[in-house]
Amino acid sequence: MALRRLDATPTWFVYAAAWAFVGTLSWTTAAVYFVREAGLSPLQLVLAGTALEVAYFLSEVPTGVLADLYSRRLSLVVAAVVCGSGMLVVGLAPGPGVVLAGMALWGFGWTFRSGAEDAWLADEVGSEGLGAAYQRGAQVERVAGLTGIGAAVALASVDLRLPLLGAGATAGLLAVFLAVAMPERGFTRPDRVPGPAASARAALATFGDGRREVLARPVLLAVLGVAVAVGAWSEGWDRLWEAHLLLDIGLPTFWGLDDVAWFGVLAAGTLLISFVVAAPLVARIERLEHARLARLLAALHTLLLGAALAFALADRFWLAVSAYWATTVVRSLASAPFRTWLNLGIAESSSRATVLSITNIAGSAGEWAGGPALGWVGTRWTVRAALATGALALLPAVLLLARAGRHGDLEPSAVVGEVAAGAAGEVAGEPGGEIGGPVTPGAASRG
Repeated sequence: MALRRLDATPTWFVYAAAWAFVGTLSWTTAAVYFVREAGLSPLQLVLAGTALEVAYFLSEVPTGVLADLYSRRLSLVVAAVVCGSGMLVVGLAPGPGVVLAGMALWGFGWTFRSGAEDAWLADEVGSEGLGAAYQRGAQVERVAGLTGIGAAVALASVDLRLPLLGAGATAGLLAVFLAVAMPERGFTRPDRVPGPAASARAALATFGDGRREVLARPVLLAVLGVAVAVGAWSEGWDRLWEAHLLLDIGLPTFWGLDDVAWFGVLAAGTLLISFVVAAPLVARIERLEHARLARLLAALHTLLLGAALAFALADRFWLAVSAYWATTVVRSLASAPFRTWLNLGIAESSSRATVLSITNIAGSAGEWAGGPALGWVGTRWTVRAALATGALALLPAVLLLARAGRHGDLEPSAVVGEVAAGAAGEVAGEPGGEIGGPVTPGAASRG
């Protein structure tokens, strides 16, 4: 008897909820584990993320091609298995070497998810249902994330390794669910001649199709630039914001809260505020067309830059917390419209996962190139200086998104040329480099 697959939308909600739970369970208290037990320095914290990003960078496009050639569902099952294994490795024993190995495994596993999940969803619900699925899925993620935070704090109070081990086990259960219940009705596997040589030629052809679409579409070229800039900022932020609170500012001891509990409060605050702020905006954002989404994203990225800089410069706990919540809430709000904007710019479903992988790899390049530089700044000077430098790296993303919102139909060379000219005008003090328009941050962090 054949197994009955679920419909796409409820499957997406379960999938999104599971990954949100795994994410908050694994990362809410990970910084305390890395700093207190593994003894990682600011540079080592960033290098752990760099190990993840290098593995991601090297594997992203090949795994995207595989998702286009074979199966998006299979790619997502593999992602859950490998990412879960990475969490188990990180939680097995404290130490920089183990952490780097586990993070690299997580990054490799994430490449099977990256691109494939968006391609699967777009194929199953169609472009008309994509915005609603992303927006409502994001709300589901926030609720599930709160559950993960509570579990992380409870488990970490017993042993700091338990949240990582629990996240690895949960990812394994997700893999079983996807293998049994996930539908794949909208994807048609391309015809090909059996054999390794034929498979290699098909993979190269699929990659070539994806590369040509990226080069031919202005919005996808703009995405590459945005991804690099946001990646350079996000790697430093993701690895150093906890160290800034622990080492530069210090966490208060009132209300009987220890470090683990404080990070749980901060994470829960982000999700609660995001849920409340996003609720009245979901239906409106779902209906935005392409150019207006770009303007929204430009505005969000402008807010993101200001909030991240304020966090870096804050010298008091409550100022830092306010700036932290502003940064993380804006980043969360920008994720769903960014993914919608990106997918609406892709014309060919047959190479969708490959195109998404090519654009995602630009973000990875920004992360592993910018992260070590910011880690060195944090070690050479202060974590505060590294975070401030990273915040300023968001400026090119704001410029690119503002230009994309104004000139969505220009040829690629015109868009890139105008952005370059605007940036040069800013540096030279000439007119033409102003920032205008509204919104947002790229893909969700890989850790």
